[in-house]
Amino acid sequence: MTKPLRIALAGLGTVGGGVIRLIDANNALIARRAGRPIEIVAISARDRAKDRGVDLSRFAWVDDTTALAHHDDADVVVELIGGSDGPALALARSTLAAGKGFVTANKAMIAHHGLELARAAEKAGAALKFEAAVAGGIPVIKGLREGAAANEIARVYGILNGTCNFILSKMEAEGRDFAEVLAEAQALGFAESDPTFDIDGIDAAHKLSILSSIAFGTQPAFGDVVASGIRHVIAADIAEAAALGYRIRLLGIAEDSPHGLFQRVHPHLVPVSHPLAHVTGATNAVVAEGNFVGRLLFQGAGAGDGPTASAVVADLIDIARGEFGPAFAMPADALASHAPADSGDRRARAYVRFTVTDKVGVLAEIAAAMRDAGVSIESLIQRGAMPDGSVLVAIVTHEGPERSVAQALEKLRGSQSLVGQPMWMHILS
Repeated sequence: MTKPLRIALAGLGTVGGGVIRLIDANNALIARRAGRPIEIVAISARDRAKDRGVDLSRFAWVDDTTALAHHDDADVVVELIGGSDGPALALARSTLAAGKGFVTANKAMIAHHGLELARAAEKAGAALKFEAAVAGGIPVIKGLREGAAANEIARVYGILNGTCNFILSKMEAEGRDFAEVLAEAQALGFAESDPTFDIDGIDAAHKLSILSSIAFGTQPAFGDVVASGIRHVIAADIAEAAALGYRIRLLGIAEDSPHGLFQRVHPHLVPVSHPLAHVTGATNAVVAEGNFVGRLLFQGAGAGDGPTASAVVADLIDIARGEFGPAFAMPADALASHAPADSGDRRARAYVRFTVTDKVGVLAEIAAAMRDAGVSIESLIQRGAMPDGSVLVAIVTHEGPERSVAQALEKLRGSQSLVGQPMWMHILS
């Protein structure tokens, strides 16, 4: 009988339990596809007594998670603990130093330490795989690293956070405001009790930096991702976007050019004719534009025990077959180090929403600031007074440099006519 691939599993939360259930349910099929059985031999988690709905008595329990790296019976370690540093990073370093394969769903760790770990894996001749770190069960990393490997990628972008997409599409369908829908998402388990990483775009930024590295052959540069989230999107923005023929989505967008690497997570107005406008609920979707393959769309469940476990076990099947190469599609030393691009030079149309006091001269003040900054206004919409007496003003600009819009908003900073900060969203082209 062919020797099985033996797995040590760190972390027994939602995904860890999903990995055990998947291997149990599909073990014969997995063995046929992998060319040999895949079996879990050791596990580790914080609470040994917790009921996780699966039989753990058949596995060796290891109290010290980092000791899994040196477990004599394990060929590969799967890390499902989470966190960019701490035990997860210690386990990754120890596992690769021991020459064993390492599989993770930890996007924060790969975004922050991926280059270091890729070099360690290459030095040890070991596998480092992280399909589950981006977009759950969607094989987007494999698609870019293998399926589109012959292409020069011009741009990679998409919906990378299911929590934000659930909130935005719920606001869109029901006309409700952000805070109310966020509370519902938390009650349903789509959002954490502290949703900061999701709603402020940090989770999507981690994923974007990984996709960007693989797409463009650059070193992961999470620190260069400009991220803002959806907490300031209101129901009126959703309604205005719909009236203009758009839907609002939180997008991560990355482009590489001679002027530098552009990486940004930001709410966008997406034309209803674009496939991303029709991605609703907690779904993820990624678009890659290759110079020979054209536009590729990857769409599916971006989180959850089943989809994420599916991606983890797919990585294990590759390792069992001996099919693995450089973690970021090319050797770590071949990854380029590109300076961040200046977003001010980017030309695009924009949507800017102001909440203003209801008095004479406000529109003239806004229009003058736009004019003085060189912003050409395509349309200006003013709605009736809100319950507090304020008025919403929405502007759509003609295409122009982003720097001009930023300058116009700076001119209006501190204006007594404005109630709160303006909301600036880019229009996807």
